[in-house]
Amino acid sequence: MTFHDAGLTPQTLFSRPNLWQAWLDVEAAMAMAQAEIGMIPQWAADEIAAKARLELFDLDALERSVAETMAPIVSLVRALTDLCEDAGRYVHWGGTTQNIMSTGLMLLVRRGHRQMLGHLAGAIDTLGIWAEEHAETLMAGRTNNRHALPITFGFKVAGWIEELARQNQRFAECEKRVFSLYFGGAIGAMHSFDGRGTDLAHALGRRLALDTVLVPSRASIDSQAEYVAALGLFAMAAGRIGNELYRLMANELDEVAELLAEGVIGSSTMPHKINPKHVVHLISTAAQLRSRVAPALEAGLPGHEGDAPSNQLMSRTLESACMLGWELAQRLESTLARIEIRPQSMSDNLALSANVIASENLMMVLAPRIGRTRAHDVVHHTVADATASNRPLVDLLLDLPEIADQISRDALERALNPANYLGESATIARQSSALAAELSTELRRRSAS
Repeated sequence: MTFHDAGLTPQTLFSRPNLWQAWLDVEAAMAMAQAEIGMIPQWAADEIAAKARLELFDLDALERSVAETMAPIVSLVRALTDLCEDAGRYVHWGGTTQNIMSTGLMLLVRRGHRQMLGHLAGAIDTLGIWAEEHAETLMAGRTNNRHALPITFGFKVAGWIEELARQNQRFAECEKRVFSLYFGGAIGAMHSFDGRGTDLAHALGRRLALDTVLVPSRASIDSQAEYVAALGLFAMAAGRIGNELYRLMANELDEVAELLAEGVIGSSTMPHKINPKHVVHLISTAAQLRSRVAPALEAGLPGHEGDAPSNQLMSRTLESACMLGWELAQRLESTLARIEIRPQSMSDNLALSANVIASENLMMVLAPRIGRTRAHDVVHHTVADATASNRPLVDLLLDLPEIADQISRDALERALNPANYLGESATIARQSSALAAELSTELRRRSAS
């Protein structure tokens, strides 16, 4: 095969030259597989494989032919036939347009998939470093955009890592189904291969490193829809990370920031304003990718044994989703590499509710003494009174005889100290850092496979 990834980008992956070369690679592999099982002569297959290189074609003439026939594979096969001279009699032997087009497309999708996995590994490396370095960096945990309980930043990152680990499992589980060979002639029943269609499929699958299926029907495109759905879930995970970083960049929080070059302009009209640049593209790309899921599900409803509208919609959707998946992984990796973590801002924001944010801990300390329900009610009402009166919570609690008789001031203050109520945040963060290291290693292995 003649694929080279140097200089390849998400935007050029499905360019016309790359797509035409992918189709030629399928034609060459088919010829060699047919020679392997004795369907065509070996000398013919060798000549077809040698000439199935796009640089040997008159591209202007090929483009004119495609415009005339509106059948790109027919035009490509005619041109290859002419190049192969006597061996041209065996070009496209028993093949059909959809077989070549869908298989070539899948080869390109796999290239994009591998690139995506490599960038995802880089992003997870960064998250793993954050989880370890900030395993004990205190911050306010938030639910419904309000302070909830104290956590560490490493714990927050751990949630992102594990979600991406689940996403990696989805990708790994669907790869075998997605990267399969659907090569069965005009409608999938191997009509044109003289009883050797299954042997041909296995031989071709080995050459292209694609698994084979029992029913290679043009109508069986559910695995492609599954892949787009998996990409949509990846976009959900990346979008969640991007959105949370975006919110943490607000002036009122300032817990993370983008590191921008000196010449970057934040706003064209407000000189003081430095807008986030990278994270907004991450969020936008994730949203675009999520939007591809519905068309993929719609395309998965072809009629009978094959349906051109469904195939065309799926191909377009798959191309777009693959490009966006690769781009999104790139943006996730590069955005995370530009993020500055600001522990002091996290500490300052935590201080806004530091006297009450560990009130659950106080409740559980009091529960063995006065009962859990009573402890909840006492702490709840006392917190409300402390907020209204601006008096220290501990002083108000010690004004209550049932509390003062049961516990000391020092014990109350220890219970209310956020640093003493982090649950297993630090342990989880460090475990997630180890998970990230394993995960990035696996992703790089599959990216290079």
